[in-house]
Amino acid sequence: MTFYVENETEDTFSFSIEETVDQVIRGALEYEGCPYDAEINVLITDKEGIRTYNREYRGIDKETDVLSFPAVDYEMPGDFSLACKDKNSYFNPETGEILLGDIILCKDRIFSQAEEYGHSVLREFSFLIVHSILHLLGYDHMEQDEEIVMRSHQDKIMEKLNILR
Repeated sequence: MTFYVENETEDTFSFSIEETVDQVIRGALEYEGCPYDAEINVLITDKEGIRTYNREYRGIDKETDVLSFPAVDYEMPGDFSLACKDKNSYFNPETGEILLGDIILCKDRIFSQAEEYGHSVLREFSFLIVHSILHLLGYDHMEQDEEIVMRSHQDKIMEKLNILR
């Protein structure tokens, strides 16, 4: 697996960002049964940065906690059949890894939501990555039935990782 992490902020975390990203992404992809090694980009920015990305890419002029930009099309969440049919579009030709997409995290929201929900910054950081990985795998939460499924997967992955509230 290849992942690229860029921290645009001056802030540091009390844990290794790279080790946490690696552990959480691997755990989520393993839980979801991803049959491929994956390539994922992770960007950490501040509230102004994420607001800019949200406005530019989604037309929503508002900050948020995490943005997910899937690079794979799915008929159903976690169904890689479309990617298998078009390996030139979905796989890195040099590494053979599937290009799952990009994650943008808001450092300010990670810290404020950890405090608001009464858990650690590590837990909030990890949860947002899990949430985003599920989006990169085709899950969504726009409809109630989708939200129930996605929430269940999030909870089970966090339990498997032993990163609890």
